[in-house]
Amino acid sequence: SNIPEISKFSFSQIDESFYERAIEYQDKGFAVIGGKNYGQGSSREHAVIAPRFLGLKIVIAKSYARIHWQNLVNFGILPLEFESGEDLEKIDQGDILKIQNLLDQLKENKVIRVENKTKNFTFNTKHSLNDRQMEYVLKGALINVIRNRH
Repeated sequence: SNIPEISKFSFSQIDESFYERAIEYQDKGFAVIGGKNYGQGSSREHAVIAPRFLGLKIVIAKSYARIHWQNLVNFGILPLEFESGEDLEKIDQGDILKIQNLLDQLKENKVIRVENKTKNFTFNTKHSLNDRQMEYVLKGALINVIRNRH
């Protein structure tokens, strides 16, 4: 597969400008906000590999399609869920989101506080990672975990 080429079509059916905007943040990373059953119909790894190549680090959604959720984890992308689905409606494209002390929050509890710097409000998200899955995300992908074992 030509990952740089297929990444040009990431989210293109819902946002034709996604690739151009994402490539600007490729080195810094960015988050995607989603609704219910995020990733439904996207069980192939390419649905995660291409956005990950572009710099996707975190997805915050109301809920996830099961296989896509695991693919996010396997490729080192943190899947978070809104504690209150109403918070989704308060976030717009281009808002700056910040998570203070993410590593500490991940290890200490299942609730992750996210600050919307653009609109000056904070909301709660949660994760359901077990220790093994947390290792995949923190090390950047399952392949990195396996590579370091040998």
